[in-house]
Amino acid sequence: MSPSAPASPGHGHRSGAWSAGLARGAGGGPTVLRILLGAQLRRLREAKGITREQAGYAIRASDSKISRLELGRVSFRERDVADLLTLYGVHDPGEREKALALARRASTNGWWHNYNDVLPRWFENYIGLEEAASRIRAYEVQFVPGLLQTEGYARAVTLLGHGTAAEEEIERRVEMRMKRQELLHSDHAPHLWAVVDEAVVRRPLGGAEVMREQLRHLIEMCALPNVTLQVVPFERGGHAAAGGPFSILRFAEPDLPDIVYLEQLTSALYLDKREDVERYLAVMEQLCVEAEPVAATPRILRQIHDAM
Repeated sequence: MSPSAPASPGHGHRSGAWSAGLARGAGGGPTVLRILLGAQLRRLREAKGITREQAGYAIRASDSKISRLELGRVSFRERDVADLLTLYGVHDPGEREKALALARRASTNGWWHNYNDVLPRWFENYIGLEEAASRIRAYEVQFVPGLLQTEGYARAVTLLGHGTAAEEEIERRVEMRMKRQELLHSDHAPHLWAVVDEAVVRRPLGGAEVMREQLRHLIEMCALPNVTLQVVPFERGGHAAAGGPFSILRFAEPDLPDIVYLEQLTSALYLDKREDVERYLAVMEQLCVEAEPVAATPRILRQIHDAM
């Protein structure tokens, strides 16, 4: 059975769908496990012809709570999962235990939980998705992408938004950003393809020496097989992404749709509707065409570095 095919409560999940979910999400942390669990529960519900309202009644919750659970937006309680499995006709003890094991793992805390004191709630979900992604495509108009920032540059960016914060808080925020970057060197590292406006690599954020260090770091990162960087030059004015920065995350798991991430000053939007994602994918492709070729990036960065 295809992982995306509706599973029959009486037969499909005895073929190992819960085991497959555990295996596919093994490297992705709790965020991806929540999404995988939610997707499988949704298929079970739809196969039985049960509405979200009926499912919500079974666990003493609203239909909107069921929607959030099925999208992986909130944590699961084992009791709720057990009640939903009963409602959906999953009675086999082995299959129930696999589902409950997935729920327990999905409710654990990621490494970023240790930074809850400085981590905005709306950004927490993004870090979990970033950890699970197999490909990250990003467009930036003002700052070097977070995964590519040096410590000095990250500190300068942090001070822009938290200039009155205590030094300890600033350092915690910088430390968290450096911790995020370990992802690019991990065994399950995603491919990061970033397109940046020329202003990003010319603005001496933090001062000339900090920026020179940042440019040298970008040149080094371009040598990694899983990092691609392009620069959109000033002369290509009015380019496709005039609306601002965005990221597109793609996942190896077939149950996870592409997600577009749009960060705002005090919140963020996560778009996963096909028409929205396709629109942003088209914009990203156009940006890649308008940008200088990938092979030219190190030369461009060295020229800016030497002139600074």
